[in-house]
Amino acid sequence: MRIEHCALCPRRCGALREAREGNGFCRMGADPVVARAALHFWEEPCLSGTRGSGAVFFTGCSLQCVFCQNYQISTERRTGRILTPQELSDVFHRLVSQGAHNINLVTATHFVPAVVQALALWKPPVPVVYNCGGYETSETLRMLEGLVDIYLPDLKYADGELAGRLSGAEDYVWVSRAAVLEMERQTGPAVYDENGMMRKGTLVRHLMLPGHTRDSIAVLDWLAANLPGVPVSLMAQYVPCGKAERIPELNRRITRREYEKVQDHLFSLNLDGYVQEQKSARKDFIPSFQLEGLECLDRC
Repeated sequence: MRIEHCALCPRRCGALREAREGNGFCRMGADPVVARAALHFWEEPCLSGTRGSGAVFFTGCSLQCVFCQNYQISTERRTGRILTPQELSDVFHRLVSQGAHNINLVTATHFVPAVVQALALWKPPVPVVYNCGGYETSETLRMLEGLVDIYLPDLKYADGELAGRLSGAEDYVWVSRAAVLEMERQTGPAVYDENGMMRKGTLVRHLMLPGHTRDSIAVLDWLAANLPGVPVSLMAQYVPCGKAERIPELNRRITRREYEKVQDHLFSLNLDGYVQEQKSARKDFIPSFQLEGLECLDRC
């Protein structure tokens, strides 16, 4: 695969991306690079269920979050196997055969054309989840319309200066808001099966950061005003990762007071969804990225 003048992410860097290398912002080629493809049990209950979510972690990212828990693959790009669309489709097959409740595409923005090809080869009988940082263009999202059943975006910030400083994207606020609105347009209201598993819809995540409760509250206020029926997942799993360990304001977990302040505001807005317990703020919940789940490709 080859991409000329790449504009898949909001950077719109116009790079030439050959199959295995590229000179754009993400520094990735056009063929998908996967670091892990395995059952994942630490998503929201409506996604992980009892059998796990079929999580496919892609290497690279269009953001530069200094605190990213997947820093070794998102920013450092240390691990990953290059796949063809057919091989990616084969990975989906294997995860479904293992009982995955869904196929969970984690940070696939820069590989959307290949993802579209893989889903055209075989559309899984379980929901397809597009799990992203919220930094998306409407044009790229429309390439996925009819292929993605569930959107799982972050809505990280309400302050552009903070977004620029911590994620390298000063335009994140307005870009992510437009993206989430487009996602909700495509999916409509959340639909669940008889076991409470999400079959269709948009579920918005927000990660509380230490020292930034005002920004978290502003994010929740925007969601309540603009997408009142969309479920929200308020996450307390923050632990210093990546460069955050060297940034004093971020080199700690959130406090109980910070947690309760944002949680109480969520409840006051009557937003539906989930609140993660503080005990989830542990590094042992972060998956390893050693090409798990890709071994089968050598035997097929």
